[in-house]
Amino acid sequence: MKRRRQESEKETSERWLITYADLITLLLIFFVVMYTLSKIDANKYHAIASSLAKTMGGSSSIMESAGPSMVPGVSENKELSTAIEEIEQQQLEKIRQQIDQYVKENGLAGKVSVDIEERGVVISFQDVVLFPLGSAEITNNSREIVDKVGGILNQTTNYIRVEGHTDNLPIRTSKFPSNWELSLARSASVVHRLINDSKIPPGRLSASGYGEYRPRKPNDSDVHRQENRRVDIIVIRSKYQEVEPEANKEENILPSSQNKE
Repeated sequence: MKRRRQESEKETSERWLITYADLITLLLIFFVVMYTLSKIDANKYHAIASSLAKTMGGSSSIMESAGPSMVPGVSENKELSTAIEEIEQQQLEKIRQQIDQYVKENGLAGKVSVDIEERGVVISFQDVVLFPLGSAEITNNSREIVDKVGGILNQTTNYIRVEGHTDNLPIRTSKFPSNWELSLARSASVVHRLINDSKIPPGRLSASGYGEYRPRKPNDSDVHRQENRRVDIIVIRSKYQEVEPEANKEENILPSSQNKE
């Protein structure tokens, strides 16, 4: 009897270990859940909500409203990310098809091309389509082309980069001391047109000038140099937007001069 009583007292005194182990397990689960929640990208949720709303022709208020709380696991995050990429791919493909159709209907094949690359949709204009030789002023006949493309690009909320490129023939004028200045001025002209006439928010746009240093072909013939003189508009995939500086939402509106009636 004495031995049984001692064993019973020993078992009773060690029951706190079970409670302690349960507490440690719950704390571990809690921190795992908090870490998982911290990895959720709110910008992706907002982007996909806006994309779905525009695609379906409805309002984004349903997806923006609060719903039942759910704690996603690692596998669910991967599934969500995959779903977002698939929907974005469909949207990019839709943009490519619309621009490609416009190019064919207006006899611009060979002068304007559109492709889907790893970084996003790339619309490429030969310089003669938009600019006179050695100039950064968009021609009157070309403004309609930029406006049409801009209207199509306004269907998405992705960032858009405009890149200017030249061949390796040197230029030295009072306005453009080098191909750097010419390529950047051309991309900036397209950006201003997209802002002022296509009403694309400035915070989604950026302009770059690469001069002759990002050629498509070797600059060894007139044909190849013509291909290298171009302006590219890139609709950047969401996964590459994470390395872009985030736009100030309060400033991501059209310039005040454009809002005045």
